Amino acid sequence: MAAKAAVGVAVNRILDLLEASPDGLPQESLNDSLGSIDQAVAAQALNMLLSRRQVQIFKQGSTLIYKRQAKDEAGKFKGLTPDDMLVYQVIQQASNMGIWTKDMKRNTNLQQPQVAKALKNLEARNLIKAVKSIANKNKKVYMLAELKPSKELTGGAWYTDQQFDSEFINVMKQQCVQFVLKQGLASVESIADAVRKSGITKEELRVKDYKQLMDMLVLDGEVEETVSTGVGPFAAFPPDTVLYRSAQSRLSETSAFTSIPCGVCPVLHECTSDGLISPKTCTLWQQQCKVLFPEQLWSDLSRPKSKVAKDAVRTTTVKAKVGKPDIVAPYEQIISQDEGNPCTG
Repeated sequence: MAAKAAVGVAVNRILDLLEASPDGLPQESLNDSLGSIDQAVAAQALNMLLSRRQVQIFKQGSTLIYKRQAKDEAGKFKGLTPDDMLVYQVIQQASNMGIWTKDMKRNTNLQQPQVAKALKNLEARNLIKAVKSIANKNKKVYMLAELKPSKELTGGAWYTDQQFDSEFINVMKQQCVQFVLKQGLASVESIADAVRKSGITKEELRVKDYKQLMDMLVLDGEVEETVSTGVGPFAAFPPDTVLYRSAQSRLSETSAFTSIPCGVCPVLHECTSDGLISPKTCTLWQQQCKVLFPEQLWSDLSRPKSKVAKDAVRTTTVKAKVGKPDIVAPYEQIISQDEGNPCTG
């Protein structure tokens, strides 16, 4: 009888301590705060509270933390096993970034079958949910059912159901352009405010998201970036404020450079005749050559064997269609010294 009374006293003391520490108490601090209460009695009290779902336990690094369970939440955990609760608490700690099963195993010291069973039970209760990561679509992370996944997981505003939403981006870009054209000069904050007030989207876009849209429009040649001087036409804006206005001259969608792969190649500066990146291994260049230089042309050029014949071939010219208009290119400019197809080196 005295033992039960001692456990009861310990239970009340633990609840009072945890109530005063809403973020939880490390095990060492809890033991120190229990004072003269015997450790064996304290352990019984903690086990009783854990079984009643009045207290939850989780790890921060290598430290065990005890936290008072909210009264309105205690009922929804009724019937869950200790393994279920341990997995739930690890998932709860991960917040809206979620956690995948490999990390659960490490943080709970449970085996894969135990983790899998706990996840199944928790999903059946609608306490947790699985979310696919945009960075790795084959990797599922788990988080509490009521949480909204972080932008790092979903890809943010520009993704819908893990798919890049180019249509939504184009609509938003058009809205931004229209506002800039109407205002003449606009900051990214004023653009963001105007688009929000238009009600065109319910997506909660941040100012940095609108900055991404404006950067795209600058690259597209739709608008241009300038900096306020604080005087004259910039008087309405503080000095050094980054502003946007309609582009003074629009970029051409095509040019001599964009009509061939090399003109828009991101690794052009690394391309060499004998390097890892070269015309010999470039599939895009091979495809371009098939358009510019039909295969029959090269088979015809490979027939002459005598020096006279070769010289005759070198002085001939051929029409090669490169975009618009047609150009005439001397063979000596397009035939390599070993008589090979320049597309293959």
